[in-house]
Amino acid sequence: MASRTLAGRLFSHNKQTLTRAAAASNLPMIRPTTAVARIVGGSLYRQSLMAAGFSTSTRVERTRGPATTAQFGQPTWMTHPHLMKEGEITPGLSAQEFELRRTLLMQNLPKGSIVISTSHRTRFMTNNIFYPFHQHTDFYYLCGFNEPDSALVLEKNDSPRGYKMTMFVAPKNANIEMWEGARTGIEAAKEVFGADEAIDANLFRYRIIDMASRHENVYFDYPNPSMFLPMDIAKKLHNKPDSEAMATTKGLSPLIQEMRVIKSEAEVKIMRQAGEISGKAFIETMKFTNPERLEHQVYARFDYECRMRGSQMMAYVPVVAGGSNALTMHYVNNDQPLHDGDLLLMDAGGELNGYASDITRTWPVNGKFTDAQKDLYGVVLHANKECIKLCTEEHGLTLNQIHDVSMRLTKEGLSRLGIKPLPHDVDRRLYPHHVGHYLGMDVHDTGDISRSRPLKEGMVITIEPGLYIPRDAAYPEKYQGIGIRIEDNVVIGKTAPHVLSVTAPKEIVDIEYCCASVKSD
Repeated sequence: MASRTLAGRLFSHNKQTLTRAAAASNLPMIRPTTAVARIVGGSLYRQSLMAAGFSTSTRVERTRGPATTAQFGQPTWMTHPHLMKEGEITPGLSAQEFELRRTLLMQNLPKGSIVISTSHRTRFMTNNIFYPFHQHTDFYYLCGFNEPDSALVLEKNDSPRGYKMTMFVAPKNANIEMWEGARTGIEAAKEVFGADEAIDANLFRYRIIDMASRHENVYFDYPNPSMFLPMDIAKKLHNKPDSEAMATTKGLSPLIQEMRVIKSEAEVKIMRQAGEISGKAFIETMKFTNPERLEHQVYARFDYECRMRGSQMMAYVPVVAGGSNALTMHYVNNDQPLHDGDLLLMDAGGELNGYASDITRTWPVNGKFTDAQKDLYGVVLHANKECIKLCTEEHGLTLNQIHDVSMRLTKEGLSRLGIKPLPHDVDRRLYPHHVGHYLGMDVHDTGDISRSRPLKEGMVITIEPGLYIPRDAAYPEKYQGIGIRIEDNVVIGKTAPHVLSVTAPKEIVDIEYCCASVKSD
């Protein structure tokens, strides 16, 4: 039997929890009966592990104490009990989950390995005006730290923990924090996030080459150079031309993507909440829609409804396309008035606690589908529902194979309507995009994972067939200029799919009912 590659070995599990994954892989388990908390950083992190199910022989006072007055650069279970449970590092995800992620990663690397993961930097739209910060998702997956210009270094060793965890973070600074808000700081990186050592991020460029040079295998992704990680340092780490060869450097992201493509039960729970929030926002946005609205007003209403229900931001720039604007797949200008008799295609989703939803619905601006609109909508809806039925591990299909099914169903539906597409027009103009993609912390998640891989339990994907009839005399005039897409978020189950976006109406009768409901301004 041919040996599998490291990426193939790594996280080949198809269960929904990291604990089950470790057991299935015959990896040494971190069990609740061990004194893991004594291995890792400060007392608050030990307390988080205890709350997550670990035991410790070290007595930890469970009072809030000074931590309740401490300020951190992100929500913690001490400062935001209305958002987080005790023991969580980020909302919905425990210290145990992050510890297991790092442990599984390091256990599957050879001896003499070091992992270097860097955060995103602060990005500016103009002088001193920054964009809302969104963390690098691989970095966030490993540690949950949500500040810019930071780094995580994991060095494999023979300690009970199996690795040393070093974080480079911005130190506390009262003058800067007065202007920019609280920082977590060096001590809290150990106390809260479980680092064995925490170092001023300003020293990263001076320390990292020496740290990496002590290891035979360096796992690192070549980043965009910045003041935090200058070009010359990045080149040395990645053996780029004009740099000194120092070790065997390998990409880190492909390994993390192998982990991320299978979601844990906690991750699915967050994504289910994100889908429910966005689904309810679609209901309210349908009720809000009428021919007097502008596309950007509909966008604003959806954004408002998501945020009022807990989403921190939009997962991406929404498509709010009235009428023939829907023929542009990624129409994001969202600046045209809506018109009576047109359809409105909206591709949007809120992000919740670092996880995206990605839903598309199409509905009539005036609340009633025309017969021609119903004809085409029925074709897309049938393809959507039939493809969702295939989203199980038992079926053993890939996303590419499901796409082929959706293409066949679309052609059959057009034929029933008497529409004869021009040669190759279905996959070039009428339905030019793929039926789906992986979904998770990123909207287009785990981009290096092939869509030709058989779907496994715990994967989350989108199913989004569409139909876009151009203004072309080759097609019946009553259908020209109509664009329809129906997109759902689906968890792959063993024998049955689980639709996360079920709250968003997609049956014609349900959509028309929502549109006929009392509208508010």
